[in-house]
Amino acid sequence: MAQTPKRKEIVITGMGTVSPIGTGNDSYGNALKAGRSGIDHITLFDASRFSTTFAGEAEGFDPEKILSGFEILDITRERRILMANTAAKLAVDDAGLTANDFQRTRCGIVLSSGVHAVIPDLDALIGSGIYSSIFNDPDPGPDKFRKTIDKEAISENAVYPVFNRVNAGALSIANHYKIKGICYNLISACAAATQAIGNAYHHIQRGEADLMLTGGYDSMVFNFGVYAFSLLELMSQQNQQPATAMKPFDLNRDGFALGEGAGVLILEEKEHARSRGARIYATLAGYGASIDAYKVTDPHPEGRGAMLSMQRALADAGITPDQVDYINAHGTATPKNDRIETDAIKKVFGKDAYRIPVSSTKSMIGHLMSAGGALELIATVLGMENGFIPPTINYSEPDPQCDLDYVPNTARETAFHTAISNSFGLGGQNATVVVRKNY
Repeated sequence: MAQTPKRKEIVITGMGTVSPIGTGNDSYGNALKAGRSGIDHITLFDASRFSTTFAGEAEGFDPEKILSGFEILDITRERRILMANTAAKLAVDDAGLTANDFQRTRCGIVLSSGVHAVIPDLDALIGSGIYSSIFNDPDPGPDKFRKTIDKEAISENAVYPVFNRVNAGALSIANHYKIKGICYNLISACAAATQAIGNAYHHIQRGEADLMLTGGYDSMVFNFGVYAFSLLELMSQQNQQPATAMKPFDLNRDGFALGEGAGVLILEEKEHARSRGARIYATLAGYGASIDAYKVTDPHPEGRGAMLSMQRALADAGITPDQVDYINAHGTATPKNDRIETDAIKKVFGKDAYRIPVSSTKSMIGHLMSAGGALELIATVLGMENGFIPPTINYSEPDPQCDLDYVPNTARETAFHTAISNSFGLGGQNATVVVRKNY
């Protein structure tokens, strides 16, 4: 009788961060432990016309310094893509890798990005007359479209969709490191980064690669992004005190703050990592995903998709609910999400739900959309590495419907060995990863 092949162990050997509370793992980890908010009034553009005027802008983001030596094409010299390249460079350096290592081994890249990566500078395009031509003429045709473009009216930083493909971040990183294996982007809203990490994990599990660069990058902190989420009425409007506006699981929560940044991880097959003497942060032990198939903007009221995602991740890791020590929640500070996620956790973990600390690092960095899952997993790993559970800040008044241990306001210094990180996106897309301390 044939033996079942031994399951591959996938480990995390490098991490790179660009976030509203710091660029680089040390800055990011120290701010998480201190419970520091990165949410403040928007400075990247004039947001005074919007109902929400604050967000988490990337702190300490200096791509010219970090990306010295990178060949960044003009068509990818865009803020979000520079964030992706910066986080990738930091992760590669953290893993002790060089460009030559990517050429010697079987490797690939799976990233996530937001759909806004194909939206050009709207104000510039409106000023050029493109919008009025395209939307007012029932049949503009390609010739009319070309004639409409007034190149002088387009700002220097405007990037056209035909050039700024949604996978430009992955392509530019792959081009720099000469990664010739698997290379693609995922666009699945707030679940995207965790799904990208899960897909990269599966590529190694299936023996298609020994090493994967994965994670996500995103920013909705620009005029159209803030406008769009204002229309959805999902953001907090506590403009007078932006640092305390985002209150996950609190009775007075009224929505999230947008954030921007990038998180990149290096995943490796464990024996491959050992063979090159790599430092191992943790083991990526399991992954699960689902979709609610319910509504475009609302999670299923009974949390069915969230439950299934967590259950599949636990089953994939071969662990039971009583073995989990910490949950990094999706925790968006919207009235529906926090209540439904709380209910889903209680249904999956039973009595253990009241024992397990649950926190939302979004309270400090905001909602980074397609980058969120990567930075939240990195927060979990940094906490595991350094013996602390990140807090849920701005928590002051308990909600009777959200009655778990949310690690309020102050990081908890404690060792933990097994954690899950949840990402539940618009459209009901759900993803969960399980991470375990390396021994």
